[in-house]
Amino acid sequence: MTAIDPGAIREKIIEGVRTVFDPEIPVNIYELGLIYDIRVDAAGAVDIRMTLTAPGCPAAGVLPVEVEEKAKAVPGVKEVRLELVWDPPWGPERMSEAAKLTLGI
Repeated sequence: MTAIDPGAIREKIIEGVRTVFDPEIPVNIYELGLIYDIRVDAAGAVDIRMTLTAPGCPAAGVLPVEVEEKAKAVPGVKEVRLELVWDPPWGPERMSEAAKLTLGI
């Protein structure tokens, strides 16, 4: 049995999530700060905590599914548990500097 490197898997998941964009904002959801936490255990189980820009976000039915699919596509991932949370609420202060520059903030 091959040993799983949780850190390497986490990085691959982040790479995948960086290809997911909110349809209304030209910045990926990772740089927007919508991904609060990604944890990978030694068995390949992944826990992801994420939010949306607003509870009524039109992409609410699409973005979590896309994030889960990106995580499941990473070799070594056995299970993905995604939790959509509203606390703490998302705000522009969660964005990376690159995202703020792109959006002129």
